[in-house]
Amino acid sequence: MPSNTLLKHFFGQGSEVDPEKRFDLNSKTRSRRLREILAIAKKHHVLRGFTPEEFRALLEDLGPSFVKIGQTLSTRSEILPKAYCEELAKLQTECDPLPFDEVLAALNNIYGERFGLEFDAVDPKPLGSASLAQVHKARLVNGDVVAVKVQRPGVQTTMAQDIDVMRMLVARMSRFLPNNQMLNFAEVVEEIWKTFLEETDFDCEAENLMQFKRMNERVAFIDCPKVYPDLCSEHCLVMEYIEGIPIYDHDALREAGYDLFEIGEKMLDNYATQILEHGFFHADPHPGNIIVRGGKVVYIDLGMMGRLTPAERAGFGKIIEAVGLKDSAKLKDALFTFAESKVIAGIDHSRFLADLDLIVANYGSCDVADLDIGQMLADVMQLTRMSKVTLPSSVTNVSKGIVTMEGTIADFIPNDSIINIINAHIARSGNPFERVQNAVQDTLIDMHNASEGVMQASAYSGELMHMLTRGQFKMNMEMLGSEEPMAALSKIVNRLTLSIVIAGLFIGSSMYARATGAGPFLGVGFIPFFGFLGAFVLSLWVFIDIVRRR
Repeated sequence: MPSNTLLKHFFGQGSEVDPEKRFDLNSKTRSRRLREILAIAKKHHVLRGFTPEEFRALLEDLGPSFVKIGQTLSTRSEILPKAYCEELAKLQTECDPLPFDEVLAALNNIYGERFGLEFDAVDPKPLGSASLAQVHKARLVNGDVVAVKVQRPGVQTTMAQDIDVMRMLVARMSRFLPNNQMLNFAEVVEEIWKTFLEETDFDCEAENLMQFKRMNERVAFIDCPKVYPDLCSEHCLVMEYIEGIPIYDHDALREAGYDLFEIGEKMLDNYATQILEHGFFHADPHPGNIIVRGGKVVYIDLGMMGRLTPAERAGFGKIIEAVGLKDSAKLKDALFTFAESKVIAGIDHSRFLADLDLIVANYGSCDVADLDIGQMLADVMQLTRMSKVTLPSSVTNVSKGIVTMEGTIADFIPNDSIINIINAHIARSGNPFERVQNAVQDTLIDMHNASEGVMQASAYSGELMHMLTRGQFKMNMEMLGSEEPMAALSKIVNRLTLSIVIAGLFIGSSMYARATGAGPFLGVGFIPFFGFLGAFVLSLWVFIDIVRRR
């Protein structure tokens, strides 16, 4: 990897330039962009609701950042109704193209005089037009036919300003959100920023393509375009032209003689290899990124790639295995391998395990054809957030990738489960001798730990008997998970106590006023007046407290 690309990969695109200066991020541009977003939302009458077509049109008008969100939502049938998902799927392939004059102007701006020396011709008709870039077929002076991916002028700045607006809104919302919310919106926005930096730097995508090709060179059915690194830059990517059948065109695939089940099974098996063996996987395998050509599944857009360390790969493999076995105890242990010890100590383990039991029981009762593994993984990830078991972003990216892959090839393998295929891959790829060796090693370690535990228990029991005989034994007991109910009960008791005090003041002041007769303070005496006043103030305080705390 070239040094400049390496720096960008680790420190973010354009790390040598302050992002606020580079993308013109300030309060003025933030306010202007927010006004534009509100004006577009008003034009589409969002408060009155919208049809699937109107929703797609709204996202397109809002710009590339929102189109990317729509592309993600198109594969999430558990979030949106089917009609909306089908309409948003058009965002994968349909986008108003840039005029060819603007494309040529962008290429001349990128290459300067070199453009005429490297390119012989560029086809005016785009091969594809997306929210971030547009692709044209071209021919180099050496005769090679290539695809030129040109970034839309100004799209980086627009997306950066959109994310900046999100940051501002999240910062303001955080004042009204509890500290223990299950989803940290600030972290979500920062993850979007990180993805934006990588996806809008075509140098990174060129490096991803070369690395992906190296890792899959021995796989007969997976490929990606060849890259021309000398012609690539931050805003332009030149790669081999791929002509084939889009993965979403099922009828064309059948007519060409392809077996959809075989395609789906092989894609998933390779995806398991990417995750569990390479630790370098496609993080956004949506239908618009995949073409079938010459018996090979070709990934044509590798702008978003995920990376896993060996420890993360092993941990995620355990999660998948536990989900496949529907074993909530193993799933809990697998999830806890990613959690900090202080977090684990503060978790109500029995409740966490009970919640996992509910998830496993809920999905375990489904037929294979009805199993929505994407939703199951989403539920597991939601439970970890609620329990403060924070998984690394790389691991959550794998889950999102599997969910996207499921949406892409769900129709290819209707009677099989994604998890079953991945677990079958794990079983095939593992060395039987190593598995037995690991099992024996784990057993010996467990026996060693158990023997140490027995010895410690015997030592502690002797100590305990010694303390009992001397009357020195004391016991501290803590009920895990009881703090919140006790706090709520304490508030209820406090209000009841104040209500009794208020009632006593009203009744006592009334009786005292009746006994003493008229007085100088609104017709009552000094003591009854302040009794009524105190009761009124306390009543008002209780009322405000009830309204404030709902």
